[in-house]
Amino acid sequence: MNSSRITSFRRAIRAGLISTALLPIPTTATLATPTNPVSQNQAAACGAICAKTQTLDVGGIDYAYRSLGAPSGTPLILLNRFRGTMDEWDPEFLDYVATRRQVIIFDNVGVARSGGEAPAHMNDWAKNAAAFIDRLGFNQVDLLGFSFGGLVAQELTLQRPDLVRKLIIVGSGAGYVEGANLSAKAIEVATRPTNSDEDFLYLFFKDTPTSQAAGRAHLARLRERKDAFAKLVSEKAWKAMLSAGSDVGTAETSLLNRVGSIRQPVLVANGNEDAMIPTFQSYALAQAIPNARLIIYPDSGHAFLFQYPREFGDEVIRFLGDEARP
Repeated sequence: MNSSRITSFRRAIRAGLISTALLPIPTTATLATPTNPVSQNQAAACGAICAKTQTLDVGGIDYAYRSLGAPSGTPLILLNRFRGTMDEWDPEFLDYVATRRQVIIFDNVGVARSGGEAPAHMNDWAKNAAAFIDRLGFNQVDLLGFSFGGLVAQELTLQRPDLVRKLIIVGSGAGYVEGANLSAKAIEVATRPTNSDEDFLYLFFKDTPTSQAAGRAHLARLRERKDAFAKLVSEKAWKAMLSAGSDVGTAETSLLNRVGSIRQPVLVANGNEDAMIPTFQSYALAQAIPNARLIIYPDSGHAFLFQYPREFGDEVIRFLGDEARP
């Protein structure tokens, strides 16, 4: 990936050329009223904001998780972002997808509500996620990984291709892509002992009035859950995430060197100006995976999926295909 190619790509997405070609949707933020889709048991009336937190013992470690949507077909398993927990998934996005899919969110080993110690290597994050899926009794799943979770999802797919039917990688990349790696400012903000709302808006939403407003609306939706953020990611755990990320953080260890062997259908998506993981990483990843498609969303950043929860929810449902419920 030479510098002129990266520069041309960045100019195109900032001008809206790529997003216009791939995504014919309005360039203003969509702040739709949350829906109340079919979900399970006592969560039926209010969806993700009151879905029951359950625990599952896997080899002596308790994994915390929540399930939304009726259990049928291939479930969609979501993998958390850097310093993210189950509570960080936008309830509007979850509820929308759960109208057509069983959606399962969970905290991996050593994260927030789950037990154990967070591992320092990427392959162990993937193995721990696979162990959870196996214990749930699924022979095959669809995966959606956001940010750090996108790296874990790729590693899991490479380790266990039999387990993964389709793969969705959002706001993520390959770990290392020449000329398109994390900025010093993003690293400094992301690793502060405590992140403020302003830190979050800087990292996850584009610096425009519409995107920032969408970010504040997203934060408000997260706080509708009564026990939201009761358990946070410890410093020890997020430092383990940083260590794991370094496993794919050089030209020699980048996932770009291995993802060519992924044969599953893959959807890669990002905002057109991601301050956390430069958007060009998504382009490079989609180029390297044989059966990948790429969508770039306008006027948005790292958390584009929470700025466009229904639009991206529609893309997820379409991509996952004919197993979706009518």
